[in-house]
Amino acid sequence: MPEQVITIGHKEFTVACQPGEEQFLLAAAELLDAEARTLLNQIGRVPAERMLLMAGLMLADKIAEAEDKVKTADAEIASLREEISRLHARPAPEPKKIEVPVIPADVTDALTELAARAEAVADDLETRAKAR
Repeated sequence: MPEQVITIGHKEFTVACQPGEEQFLLAAAELLDAEARTLLNQIGRVPAERMLLMAGLMLADKIAEAEDKVKTADAEIASLREEISRLHARPAPEPKKIEVPVIPADVTDALTELAARAEAVADDLETRAKAR
């Protein structure tokens, strides 16, 4: 079993761990060390046992808070999933009817006639302008 030297609150400890778990041990030790250093900065010199106990309790408090947040998030996720299921299960809304006005054929014919007359007038004006 590999042994790893870790530092918690300026004190070194030799700890054994399973092969391949060294990085997990070091990461956990860093968390504990950060709490221990916070204690040492606030209180000053503290016996190692008391420092480890208090730092462990501070970490446990953070874990409990994180677990509460996870439970709240899980409940919200479950609620949202239920809402999604309910929305998927409800029938689709009726399609809206959109009425597009139809231009009567006699109006279209009248407009075509007017356009043809306007083009004829324009051609006539161009011819007269060139003649001058």
